[in-house]
Amino acid sequence: DTITVPSGATFNVAGTLQEGGSALVTGKILQVVTAVDTSSRTSTSTSWVTASSAATVSITPSSTSSKIWVVCTCNMNCNDGDDAWNSTIYRDSTNLGNVESGLASGNSVPGDSGNHFPTTMTVLDSPSTTSAITYQLYVRLNDLDADGASVNIGSSQQGASYPIPSHITVFEVGA
Repeated sequence: DTITVPSGATFNVAGTLQEGGSALVTGKILQVVTAVDTSSRTSTSTSWVTASSAATVSITPSSTSSKIWVVCTCNMNCNDGDDAWNSTIYRDSTNLGNVESGLASGNSVPGDSGNHFPTTMTVLDSPSTTSAITYQLYVRLNDLDADGASVNIGSSQQGASYPIPSHITVFEVGA
């Protein structure tokens, strides 16, 4: 990669561009908060519901101009060929994805009893607040026979005893 420094400016070792004695500071990580859910979960709700209170992080931005980068990884599962799921990230009561499909989705293959979807969702959010906010993994079932979709299931439906953990991490990025 190439960095172009304007004529008369310097780029110091701290990574700040200085022009006329003032520093232009860019995107520093100010704080990081993370949570891990290590339990298997199943939902039969066709409405958006929290996947788990363990997959929840709260952060208080230090400035209204800060951005919050949210990264969530989980393992989703459909039980049979009539199932599909959606997952998303909520900020408090706001869905940060599409109102219907969220940020990720998957559906099972007819005749297959366990379809596993390693899922990663990421959002750069602009909450414009210095009040505490909460980010959480949500799921929704799109299902014809109402037998459920699962979060954190291991390598088979019987793998519920060996869940694959979900992680949600938020990074406050200074303006």
